Amino acid sequence: MPSLLASPTFSRLLLPALAVMLLAGCAAPGAPLEGERQRGQWEAQQPALERLDTWGLIGKVGLRTPEESTSANLDWNQYPHYFRMLISGPFGGGRSVLEGREGRYSLTTSEGRFEAETPEALMEAQLGWSLPVDAMPDWVRGLPGDHASYRLETDELGFPSHLQQDGWEIDYRDWERFDDLWLPRRMVLNYDDLRITLVINQWRSEP
Repeated sequence: MPSLLASPTFSRLLLPALAVMLLAGCAAPGAPLEGERQRGQWEAQQPALERLDTWGLIGKVGLRTPEESTSANLDWNQYPHYFRMLISGPFGGGRSVLEGREGRYSLTTSEGRFEAETPEALMEAQLGWSLPVDAMPDWVRGLPGDHASYRLETDELGFPSHLQQDGWEIDYRDWERFDDLWLPRRMVLNYDDLRITLVINQWRSEP
């Protein structure tokens, strides 16, 4: 009985299989898959990221304090000299619109329209909590604000992982690709006993 190993049919099947195995063995272990973050991308994209001054996002904000834990939907449009945040859901008091233009801030709720010198003071007075609105346009893009000193830590790929500024601590938990840029998808902000979780479901280049 002829040996199976010596048969031409077996050789034709075995040689391609061996070639595939050898090629797989030569591939770099842990090589990033297409669509995954890679080392050097953050540094390469920073100039374009800093120029990104017009954008929009839709997401969900979670708020946790020692007294409560709640969430709301966020629709945020950002321009060079104007922003508009639509906060809807439980801690938005149903529907609240925060707007800012050239140093003037207003908050419109079911109770009426209110103004203050800073967005933080406005939100604190009317909602009982506030977001770091002035710094958020930078932080939400993964950048420290240029208005104060900061401490930044990066992950093994060079992307921001932890930022400390203005008494806030920001952890970047997840990223997504948008218009050739890597942008945060999930971030957690802590200030004393206030914890804010922002999950971004959609980035828009034109609000």
